Amino acid sequence: MATTDYPGADQAKPADRARLADILGPGLITGASDDDPSGIATYAQAGAAFGFALSWTLVLTYPLMCAIQMISAEIGRVTGRGIAANMRRLYPPFVLYALVGLLVLANVINIGADLGAMGAALRLILPGPQTPYVAGFAALIVVLEVFMQYASYASVLRWLTLSLFAYVATVFIVGVPWGTVLLHLVVPHIEWTGAYFTIVVAVFGTTISPYLFFWQASEEVEEVDDDPAAEPILEAPADGPRQLKRIRLDTMVGMALSNLIALFIMLTTAATLNAHGVTNVQTSADAAKALKPIAGEFAFAVFALGIVGTGLLAVPVLAGSAAYALAETLDWRTGLAERPGRAPAFYGAITAAVVVGALLNASPLDPIKALIFSAVVNGVAAVPIMVMIMIMASQRRIMGEFALKPWLKGLGWIATAVMAAAAAGMFATWNA
Repeated sequence: MATTDYPGADQAKPADRARLADILGPGLITGASDDDPSGIATYAQAGAAFGFALSWTLVLTYPLMCAIQMISAEIGRVTGRGIAANMRRLYPPFVLYALVGLLVLANVINIGADLGAMGAALRLILPGPQTPYVAGFAALIVVLEVFMQYASYASVLRWLTLSLFAYVATVFIVGVPWGTVLLHLVVPHIEWTGAYFTIVVAVFGTTISPYLFFWQASEEVEEVDDDPAAEPILEAPADGPRQLKRIRLDTMVGMALSNLIALFIMLTTAATLNAHGVTNVQTSADAAKALKPIAGEFAFAVFALGIVGTGLLAVPVLAGSAAYALAETLDWRTGLAERPGRAPAFYGAITAAVVVGALLNASPLDPIKALIFSAVVNGVAAVPIMVMIMIMASQRRIMGEFALKPWLKGLGWIATAVMAAAAAGMFATWNA
């Protein structure tokens, strides 16, 4: 798209050659955090239950998740406010409270499931009681997210994205029939059953998930707040072409990494577990354990360590997105760039989300059973949130001259429609 589509483009200075670290930021971290232990369990279950047949879902979701994440990021960078803060300007309070309440509840359950999966995965490698591992991971995440300087913390999260390549390794360790994979990538295989559509919605809900919208938008705001020379695009329209181009590249790379890793997880369990008649895995740790006798010790260890690494990346994003949404809704001082003493409620929300999530592992509520359920809930809850985001991002009242261009608006509405259709399909075949 020509940069002249944006106001101020004719005044924009030629950008210096940007460093890779300056381009790959919120989008890369957001995409990588999408492959959390809960997501790993969903993709592993899809591969175990249906073999390579669901590979097409990750091709379909890529452009759709790129679109909705670009739109979310643009809202943050253009306005200098997060998703919930902008919703507060446009929608009735009761609607915002209901949606943010759902988001926070889903995120806390997801945090509990992820922490439990991390503890279970580490226990496979270092035998011992799981509870201290869960508590240790929770404490480490809270300390880093609350007390580390934002720029340093963002750098840590970028490095943690490397943990995803554990799943690239497992594919080449176990070996897959690439011809069959290619066929299923381009030719969808549909089964009109409740079980099939439940997994489809779980995959969609994991890849296109509300917490990712809120996180990436708020991280774009953080990037502005952390740089004294930066301003929201509405206040510095000449920066628009360069910043929107960066957002799109960052998002496309981040979502490509997310879906590629998801595909490799699905292929690993399809080529091993499904091929050997293991069609039901409840957690990511179950998948790792089941791999051991089939694919060998090394594949098992790599898969298990990947669960820990992805959890260390995803849990802070889940807690942070819940805190951003809650703080913006209630008009608290917000931001990881703030000192804890200047934003106590915001950091208290982060801490509470992680602590409550950890405690779920010691409660009668089984976080293991919540793994795929939380992904399904996110898939259903995403639809009204996506509708609100699309309406908001299309309004000049919110976005000024940077309201959505037709191509991005079209993709965003298609993403919303596909999510709605997947949810409808699940309910229509629930008892089939």
